[in-house]
Amino acid sequence: MDKQKTLKENILSAPDSPGVYLIKDKAGKIIYIGKAKSLKKRLGSYLGGGLEAKAAAMVSNALGIECRLTQTEGLALLLEAALIHKYEPRYNVALRDDKSFPFVKITDEEFPAVCMTRKVGTDTGRYFGPYTNAKLLRQALKVVRKYFPYRSCKKMPRSPCIYYRIGLSPAPCAGKINKAEYARTIKSISLILEGKSENLIKKLTKEMHLAATQRKFEEAAALRDKILSLSSLGAEYHIPQAALSDLKELLGLKRLPMRIEGFDVSNIYGKEACASLVSFYDARPDKDNYRRFRIRAVKGIDDYAMTREAVARRYSRLIKEGLPLPDLILIDGGRAHLLAGQRELMKLGLKAPLVSIAKEEENIYTTARIKPLRLNHDTPALNLIRRVRNEAHRFALSYHHILRRKILIGR
Repeated sequence: MDKQKTLKENILSAPDSPGVYLIKDKAGKIIYIGKAKSLKKRLGSYLGGGLEAKAAAMVSNALGIECRLTQTEGLALLLEAALIHKYEPRYNVALRDDKSFPFVKITDEEFPAVCMTRKVGTDTGRYFGPYTNAKLLRQALKVVRKYFPYRSCKKMPRSPCIYYRIGLSPAPCAGKINKAEYARTIKSISLILEGKSENLIKKLTKEMHLAATQRKFEEAAALRDKILSLSSLGAEYHIPQAALSDLKELLGLKRLPMRIEGFDVSNIYGKEACASLVSFYDARPDKDNYRRFRIRAVKGIDDYAMTREAVARRYSRLIKEGLPLPDLILIDGGRAHLLAGQRELMKLGLKAPLVSIAKEEENIYTTARIKPLRLNHDTPALNLIRRVRNEAHRFALSYHHILRRKILIGR
């Protein structure tokens, strides 16, 4: 029963975003890897009945699920294939070494070409895959090529082609890039296709710091942009993970705050009062889990009572529906706002990590200490808290404007 509850909580907390999911057994071993345009919908299908025998057997052996987000379903395809090749899960046996699916080939030349193929030859080129969807593979390669331009021609031309003019090829045919620099580009692409984007981030970060110390600021800025872009290329989210790890350590949390929910209230002299709830998963907005509350029980100006109402309504509903609590709750405000939220959680018999962030000095208040935390303004943890707070404020304000317009139209 506990096993089923844990698995259900994993599935219900999955984000409505593209990505890859790794299903693990009780020993922590990966038994299946899949991709999805919406992880929430795909994983939700495992909760229903009528599963095929293979899927039913897999679910019966499952204990936990890990999600890795990507920007698009195509990029999830790249990560899925790389992880299947790495872990060889028992329930992915049909995909491994299947020659009917497309592959990516990097040719063995002075300036290698990157291309799609359905034939795995005996040449010395490198092959990656197989991939289950040719259309998604093309989409993914377009994204990769945007950040790491490569040649794709079968034979090296004598002059730059259209891909050079639109920034998708470095034109080695015309000597626009040297062999060593192009080799670094191919190495970066190989790491992405191998599912080792985190290794690539570490490599580029070292290069960025070196360029900065040598006062090559344009080069350092270009490397920084590539590092940031890798979060969309199926990386294991090194950058968001840094913020989550930082937040876990600073707040003394027992686990990474993968799911963060943030509250804010909005009103003018107590009129058209409302509250917002935003949800972040893996340090990214999960907009399908945003919620709005029109304040019902509070009369006049009382932000603390409005906060209590929103918190009570949100988590009493989670209890009623048997849904998991977030890993961290954030309230926009000072210590009094924090205590207002804590009071409602205690009434519901809930113990969830809770913090608030005060305006102006942006001090962080926690339930574990009286004095606030004062974080450096460039810390990943504070930047993440700000993002959640700002998004909650924006969402609350937009709903407040909607309510005001409705009143004006009604008049």
